[in-house]
Order: sequence, then structure tokens, then C-alpha cells
Amino acid sequence: MTKKIINHIEKEFGVTFRHVETLTEAFTHSSYANDHRDKAIKNLERLEFLGDAVIELTVSEYLYKKFPNHPEGQLTRMRASIVRQESLASLAKEHRLHEFVRLGKGEEQMNGRSRTSLLCDLFEAFVGAVFVDQGMDTVVDILQKVLFPKIDSGAFSHGMDYKTALQELLQKNGVVTIQYKIVDKRGPDHEREFVVEVYVEGDSFGRGVGRSKKRAEQAAAKQALDMLEEANES
Repeated sequence: MTKKIINHIEKEFGVTFRHVETLTEAFTHSSYANDHRDKAIKNLERLEFLGDAVIELTVSEYLYKKFPNHPEGQLTRMRASIVRQESLASLAKEHRLHEFVRLGKGEEQMNGRSRTSLLCDLFEAFVGAVFVDQGMDTVVDILQKVLFPKIDSGAFSHGMDYKTALQELLQKNGVVTIQYKIVDKRGPDHEREFVVEVYVEGDSFGRGVGRSKKRAEQAAAKQALDMLEEANES
């Protein structure tokens, strides 16, 4: 199993571990260690603890540099949507890490390999192992391949509250009037779409479309934020 993990990590991420025992530890669940107590096997929990902090720091730095005009509150919400359990679990599954984790018999029978919490722990432990064995530069290289492009594409936008972010950005220097108005409705009742425009001090700043008023408002706020971001960069 260890050789299979080594080969997979080298092929998937281009990383060759110097200390194989660190990689093995990252792929050993506590249930497996408990089933083999006589061998005093280390499990992934310590590396998970470390990896959690490393991912949060790395994502924080990326967001800080990519969005220089976003206020702290917006950056915090963006980070939360990226590092949440479901997001990291999806990365573990996408890169087939779950296929190589060592589980105890009971955990295996309970279909632990597909549990969101376990998958999240596994990805965090893997990142922790990379940090210990290779250093922060290699962690960043990996996240640039598997995570940062998803941030750029808006893959985590479902976890964002763009209306609050827009309000915080526009009102950081004082009160500003922000209004959302439905300007059109499309389609039959069972497939209705709403078109919403967001107005700031009476001027239109963005337009969004959604299957509900709330979704359309979020889309309009996102377009307004994007426009403001582009204006600040130019």
C-alpha cells in the first residue's frame, strides 16, 4: 500500500517524499491505528491539525494579495467558504486520496472512505505532511494546481454573501444608499427567472439573474463588486 501511495502522490502532485513514514502517517486513520495497537502506529490527527493551519494561512495570503481592495469581513467569508469541510473533502476525492487511506475494519464497513469529515481530515493531513517533508513552497505549488484555480473560477461563490460584501465595501467611509429592484421576470411560473439591478445612490451598479429574487440580488451584487474591483485595478 505504501508504494501505491508514493506512486500516486508523485504522479498526481509531482512530489517525491523524502521521509516516506510521514506520508504513511498522513494516510493512516485512527481506526486503523486502534486495530493495530500492538504496533504503536501513528495516525493522521497531528498532521491534520498542522495541515488545517497551513491551508488557512496559505489561502489567507492568496486572498489578501488577489483582492487588495476587499475589506477584512469579506476576505474572512471568502476564506470560510474555501476551507470549509465540504470544499476540502471534494479535493481529497477529486485527487483520489480516499482510495489510499488505511482504515480500521469497522470504519471500512461503515463506508468511512466516503465520509465528508474523514475526507476533509485526509486532505488536511496530506497538506500537513507535505509541509513537514517539503516546506511551504511545495504546499503553495500544490495549492496553485488544485485549489487556487477553483477560487479564480468562482467555484466557492455559493458560500459567499455578495450583498453584505458590497455593503461593507461601499459603506466603509460612511452610509451609502443601496437598493435592489426587480426590473424583469422571465419564463413560465414553474421556471421563473428574476432580473434584478442594484442601485447605489440612485445609479445602477450591476445586474443579476436568478431563479429566485435572493439569487438574482446576489448575482447583481457580485457584478457590482467585480466592476468596482476592475475600476480600482485600472
